[in-house]
Amino acid sequence: ITNRYSNFMKKILLVLVLLLFSSTAFAAAINKSGFVDKNLKVNKKLQVSDPSNKIIIIYNHGSNETDRKTKYCFWGKDPVKNMASLVGDKVNGKEIMVYLFCTHKLQGDMGKKKNVWHNWQPPYKGTTKIERRVEANLNLVENFVSMGVPRKQIIITGHSCGGWTTLMLTSQYMDKVGGGIALNAACYWTLSKQFKVAEIGEEAALEKFAKKYPGLKALRDTQINIIKKSKSLPILVFTHPKDPYEGLLFDWIEKIPEVKRIIISEGFEIDGVKCKIGSKSLKEKGWPNGHDIDQAECFQYYNPVIKEYIASRIK
Repeated sequence: ITNRYSNFMKKILLVLVLLLFSSTAFAAAINKSGFVDKNLKVNKKLQVSDPSNKIIIIYNHGSNETDRKTKYCFWGKDPVKNMASLVGDKVNGKEIMVYLFCTHKLQGDMGKKKNVWHNWQPPYKGTTKIERRVEANLNLVENFVSMGVPRKQIIITGHSCGGWTTLMLTSQYMDKVGGGIALNAACYWTLSKQFKVAEIGEEAALEKFAKKYPGLKALRDTQINIIKKSKSLPILVFTHPKDPYEGLLFDWIEKIPEVKRIIISEGFEIDGVKCKIGSKSLKEKGWPNGHDIDQAECFQYYNPVIKEYIASRIK
């Protein structure tokens, strides 16, 4: 009885610790769309004064679900610090504004169904979450255009699944926006790590992925083929070789005309500066890792590159 009671209390304690960690980790979660300022405050009002002299960066969050809705948008303030650091800066005399776009409540038709997502057979039936995110971004773009913001001064960007959304949108609707910046784009889990791309190579790893998750593999292939069909894709694509998601699987992007791929770094430093998110240093295993490097403060090293790109798009 004593041992059973002890084990029971240990389980209760573990649950309480996990709940405390969860509530602490997401205490500062941002779950609303709006313009962010340098102090990381979000204004939900969809208003733009002097719109012809503004540059709007629409920032799309990542997601821990490929096709299902999620509870959180931006899990905290740290993920938006780098984009917020651009707010108020001017490029060719135009002032940058950053709009955080929360689409975490969207989900795909198959993502709505319980107990089928991981084991389904292709083809995908219905509209995917990524397609709905693309549509939502296009609608937002049209809202800004109707306010008087020149289309060429609207830049789509995003991290992880938000970066994948950026690739899907710009590859099909480049005429609707001024440009795109994909940051460690990924929406199909830790492929590089889970299927050991570094050890067995890309082809063998993707064969294993197809065998275990045929539907997901087919959907990823379909989306990559859509992106590849672009005859001209003048966007920035940031990747990192230690990103456990798509880090070692992105060479195909370089075959698309006008894409500028930037390998962020080879390790967890940029220009000699160690990369951290808050007080936590990036590392090989656990969190934060190479997938998160674009959200580390060291990534602001690339702000001049981003602004130079924007300048080239708003001429």
